[in-house]
Amino acid sequence: MKSLGKHLIAELYDCDRNLIASVEKIEKLLIDAVNISKATIIKPVFHQFNPHGVSGVVVIAESHFSIHTWPEYGYCALDIFTCGEQIDADAALRFLKEALKAGSMSIVEMKRGTLDVPEGELKHKP
Repeated sequence: MKSLGKHLIAELYDCDRNLIASVEKIEKLLIDAVNISKATIIKPVFHQFNPHGVSGVVVIAESHFSIHTWPEYGYCALDIFTCGEQIDADAALRFLKEALKAGSMSIVEMKRGTLDVPEGELKHKP
């Protein structure tokens, strides 16, 4: 059965604590990851928490990339949800694991919008 999208839910552990505390650095890295995936950016929104931590989302034409950081634990929660089959979410995830200097990572992959429709009739947003 075909699906509308692919959703990667990743947990990154033992990340560089100084790096994941910086809203500027996290925004740049998430936008770089979107570009690596070849997705189309609609709008990025990021927020710096006090005393530390960052949350951000990049809305893409094909869905979204989001990140939430806990520098005090060296931990990042990351979602990459893409529609269609042209986006390389796996390349973006590999890039982020390396860029965030994660010691380890766990990933759950979900197919979203699994529909029972005839082959060729499943439409994605342009």
